[in-house]
Amino acid sequence: MIAYERTTLANGLTVAVNRDRASKLAAVNILYKVGARNENPARTGFAHLFEHLMFRGTREVPNFDLPVQMASGDNNAFTNNDYTDFYITLPKDNLETALWLESDRMEGLEITPEKLAAEKKVVIEEFRQRYLNQPYGDQTMLLRALAYKVHPYRWAAIGLTTEHIASASPDDVGEFYRTHYHPSNAILSISADMEEERMLELAEKWFGGLPDTPRPAAPIPQEPPQEAPRREEVERDVPATTVTVAYRMGTRTSPDFYTADLVSDLLSGGDSGRLYRHLVKERRLLSSVNAYVTGDLDPGLFVFTGQLLPGVAPEAAEAAFREEIETLRTAPISQYETEKVKNKFEANTLFGELNVMNKAMNLGFYEMLGDLPLINGEVARYRAVSDEDIRAFCRSTLRPENASTLIYKARK
Repeated sequence: MIAYERTTLANGLTVAVNRDRASKLAAVNILYKVGARNENPARTGFAHLFEHLMFRGTREVPNFDLPVQMASGDNNAFTNNDYTDFYITLPKDNLETALWLESDRMEGLEITPEKLAAEKKVVIEEFRQRYLNQPYGDQTMLLRALAYKVHPYRWAAIGLTTEHIASASPDDVGEFYRTHYHPSNAILSISADMEEERMLELAEKWFGGLPDTPRPAAPIPQEPPQEAPRREEVERDVPATTVTVAYRMGTRTSPDFYTADLVSDLLSGGDSGRLYRHLVKERRLLSSVNAYVTGDLDPGLFVFTGQLLPGVAPEAAEAAFREEIETLRTAPISQYETEKVKNKFEANTLFGELNVMNKAMNLGFYEMLGDLPLINGEVARYRAVSDEDIRAFCRSTLRPENASTLIYKARK
């Protein structure tokens, strides 16, 4: 159980704090509720670009990393389709250094043409290396574009194309900053061996005076239900063909999320998972296989993916995936199998709570979901999933007409 206190400052900043008596470190996490889903289809990749720009310095602090290093700290960030997260760990006695730095760049980021040009080059090169010039690099992009036709999830956090970043002007970038990087669109979470009241006081000291300038955000278009199966085949210079099948599912907060997550673990929980045992070891159809859920704020995906062994046709892998779904839908599941998966989930959750940064990140994440108490309730929800829940999920979600299949062929 993670004990916490939560408040909202007058400027709209949400603050959640946890006292971790076992750690000598403090963890400070700032979550901005902006990701690829908040971008203009003609201006994609901006949230990820800002992940880079936020380290480029402000009017007060030209070099963000230097004060962190001088305070014996470490910092980093990540962006996904739903949010952007910045985090710092440092000795608890230096907590205010982190709060000073984060409050400064929330309002005072300095975006000069020179800094923007430098980070645009970095992001474009990352796009090319990770997605264009690497085997299987564009596979996820193709799958998104196949499964989504309207919603912004149809592009990855890196963006749709390098041209969107290359053509980004200082005015475009400044408007994005003013729209999304302000107190009422952010969540500050702290975990440290310090009285909760003191941490809340420090949050007020460093962030309470920041003005909030909310701007109306553009509505996010919602994806209509999928009525028929979709399929795409591409050829690439890769060592082996892969087959990926994605099914549209609910949101991260939907009632069936825990069922979907448990099903993915039953199928792909390491070497003992059903897919590995049946399709890799026994039937020798695939060299590797996985099943996972995306866990998005808006309706996400349940994904099967496998790499074919030489001589195996893609249709054989597709049929094997359908057979595994049918078995889950119709055959009894042993109590031992489900209990093993549930125990693993609980163990991973408990071990994760030992890390001070995990606590701070999770406080921000569950607050973003709109259900902070869920931080202590997920294990119970996971354990409550029944065999009938699994069968119902397979019937309602893992249906042929709800599938988007991507055949990523190795060029002969």
